[in-house]
Amino acid sequence: MDPKLLEILVCPLCKSPLVYRKAEQELVCKADQLAYAIKDGIPVMLADEARAMTPEEVEQLR
Repeated sequence: MDPKLLEILVCPLCKSPLVYRKAEQELVCKADQLAYAIKDGIPVMLADEARAMTPEEVEQLR
């Protein structure tokens, strides 16, 4: 994932910064507890496509 792209991407719902989870190939919004998939190197920034995170995953981000 390009670091410059990570600097400008924000959550499409709340505009919070995103956390890159390399192993999972996801961008995570801590505020909304949603994970946006990265497919073929391209972030899928659609709220309808986002995955709700489990409470355990959210706790790991803290």
